[in-house]
Amino acid sequence: MSVDPGVEPYRWRWLILVVMIVAEVMDLLDASIVNVAGPALEESLGASSVGLQWVIGGYALTLGAGLVLGGRLGDRYGRRRMFLVGLAAFTLSSLLCALAPNIESLIVFRLLQGAAGAMLLPQGLGLLRENFSGPELTKVFAVFGPVLGLGGIIGPVLGGFLIEGDILGLGWRSVFLVNLPIGLAALAVAAKFVPKKRGDRTVRVDVAGAGLVVASCALLVLPLNQGQEDGWPLWTWLCLAASVVGFGLFALQQRRAAAAGREPLVTPALLRKPAFTVGLGGIALFFGGLIGTQLVLTLFLQIGQHFSAGDAGLGNLPLAVGTAIGGAVSGAFLADKIGRKVLQVGPVIQLAGAALLWFELDRLRTGSFSIWDIAPGVAVAGIGAGMVIAALFSFILAAVDDDEIGSASGVLSAVQAIGGSIGVAIFGSVFFAQAKTGEFTAGFHHALIVQACLLAAFLAITFLLPKKGRPEDEQHGGTLSASDASSAGSGAKQDITA
Repeated sequence: MSVDPGVEPYRWRWLILVVMIVAEVMDLLDASIVNVAGPALEESLGASSVGLQWVIGGYALTLGAGLVLGGRLGDRYGRRRMFLVGLAAFTLSSLLCALAPNIESLIVFRLLQGAAGAMLLPQGLGLLRENFSGPELTKVFAVFGPVLGLGGIIGPVLGGFLIEGDILGLGWRSVFLVNLPIGLAALAVAAKFVPKKRGDRTVRVDVAGAGLVVASCALLVLPLNQGQEDGWPLWTWLCLAASVVGFGLFALQQRRAAAAGREPLVTPALLRKPAFTVGLGGIALFFGGLIGTQLVLTLFLQIGQHFSAGDAGLGNLPLAVGTAIGGAVSGAFLADKIGRKVLQVGPVIQLAGAALLWFELDRLRTGSFSIWDIAPGVAVAGIGAGMVIAALFSFILAAVDDDEIGSASGVLSAVQAIGGSIGVAIFGSVFFAQAKTGEFTAGFHHALIVQACLLAAFLAITFLLPKKGRPEDEQHGGTLSASDASSAGSGAKQDITA
């Protein structure tokens, strides 16, 4: 619920904006900051390729699986309280990650860190809506979204700087320890200056539905991570089949909960909207390909070309710059001018970038390597990706009713994170299957083939989406009821993050 225009604005409201940005950028950074830590983790903890995939993808898995639940908990217990709980848990789990004595414990702590992020992320925009209104709220969105978008872009660069800097001999552990002073400072400021507001105890939290989502996601990602390593035994296929059954049971359970008058995690009517359901598939395909390819780029630079962590982080800059350019062009005028076609132009440009990158990689077989050898292809692919990222959520949300925006946004954000986790598993397995024999370029080529297939499928899906996107103010909850505001918070900002 926004501030009543007749009430004097809260004195410290702009400090709340700073705290929200700092805390949530810290959260988003951790989705990609460990991408450059592969060799360091292998040397320090003996991490295998599968272990590295779990360290990177496990965070996104529990983050995505818990996002909608986190929004509901904010509705029931109050957004301030859940923000503080999530921030404290995230800071503590970061410390545990830094102290991890072996790869198994690091994976467990990363899973916990993602779950803490799922409690933290949905509260941000809801808290801002409680303390800002009118033109000020528009200004908040203009600052909040783009700054958060930098989190996913600068993650590998910052991670590379910290690892290569080897501050106090901490190595990769500094990637997690950097969260401690930031998290503690944000926690102290938020506890003092974010005003207390009671939650709505009439909101019921669907624990059974949340459990089904977590179990189904785990059954999906586990075999994708382990299958290549174990030779795809029977249990991997049984897990995949069980995940499909689990998601089906979740949909059925949500309908029954709604019919019985209980509040489901996901509004069942959403799943009866064809444009929304195919949009979910599009989100998973697109972000799975994007996150997976970014991981392969970093692995190729570090493992295949022996880049340092810092140089590998900087090697992501052509992608980041291209994504920023594409997003700016799409968000500023192109999406409004050509409508849904921007979602079709974007993947075509990505495919062109992938084709250019393919030939650039071919040339590497006969000479020395520099990041500038592949920068053009990576940048072109980034431009296409940015065009899609800036517009995708608005076109999918255009297919849902105003009173469903909160639930729809939370679901889209969750699918985006889970799609990224699946992308890490698939692309990591594809790359490492070739890298084990020293065929690093072939591994990158195979990853590009997988990305091309995902982009082709995504391109086909775009023709089923609405021709016009939903206005930006409505994506940010301009028409939401109070009970949906926190769920929408997580989705409203995800359309501008990579």
